[in-house]
Amino acid sequence: MKKMPLFSKSPKNPAEIVKVLKDNLAILEKQDKKTDKASEEVSKSLQAMKEILCGTNDKEPPTEAVAQLAQELYNSGLLVTLIADLQLIDFEGKKDVTQIFNNILRRQIGTRSPTVEYISAHPHILFMLLKGYEAPQIALRCGIMLRECIRHEPLAKIILFSSQFRDFFKYVELSTFDIASDAFATFKDLLTRHKVLVADFLEQNYDTIFEDYEKLLLSENYVTKRQSLKLLGELILDRHNFAIMTKYISKPENLKLMMNLLRDKSPNIQFEAFHVFKVKCDKSNAGISHFQMANSPCCSPSFILERENEIGSLSIFLHDLDEILELF
Repeated sequence: MKKMPLFSKSPKNPAEIVKVLKDNLAILEKQDKKTDKASEEVSKSLQAMKEILCGTNDKEPPTEAVAQLAQELYNSGLLVTLIADLQLIDFEGKKDVTQIFNNILRRQIGTRSPTVEYISAHPHILFMLLKGYEAPQIALRCGIMLRECIRHEPLAKIILFSSQFRDFFKYVELSTFDIASDAFATFKDLLTRHKVLVADFLEQNYDTIFEDYEKLLLSENYVTKRQSLKLLGELILDRHNFAIMTKYISKPENLKLMMNLLRDKSPNIQFEAFHVFKVKCDKSNAGISHFQMANSPCCSPSFILERENEIGSLSIFLHDLDEILELF
């Protein structure tokens, strides 16, 4: 039987492309003298894959070849290898891997999404992508692929209900701005895209999640604090999260936290905190009375709700805030 050369000049069919790519990734892993040549072969193979999946300017993607390539990716485990070895691939190659991954993930056969089914059966793929935030060279690429996964509810559910979900609370606080911002974009996507799923998740994990979330609201990082406060407002205002909103605004410590955030030196933080506080005033009038705040005209629900479009209402409210906080 004739053995196919390791450095194939022009792999044509999907099986050959996958084999050449996998063999050359193995060489990159060893980091021996053949690395440069292997890197070239990896680039060529990735380009060949893209051509099959995306077609060319004058040619549509060949359906049969796409199906064969997808099956080869699953059977060979190459989809996992590409993510595991992403740091070893050159810059353009990383972009190619991202495009290939997202393209194959979107592929449907009727109502089925084969790659979603494959990843559901191999959830470590999701956690490899999530852990990518710890590697600056691949963090943003992993974020793009992770958000594509989150578009599919079965995959979003796996991440949400995993212990690894809590890693987001440290990733959004990373010192590298681009990576922290990307992590927050993924975090927000997870908590807002699939409404019913998220409501169920938050109800089941309320204490744990909001204990971690409070740390974001108290972060010394301005961007983290503001984004987290804005997202909190979105979450508790969403009708699917009514039970979460009710529980959150019923806790005195959360009311006090919002009041303290209203004293933040940043007007933007004050503004976002004010929106959350308005929800509390609107929905929990009885709770406010419990704290003996009904006598303060600037704290009455009618004052805030009737004048919510006036910038002055926030300024007037802040003027009396120190006195109000003494009631706690």
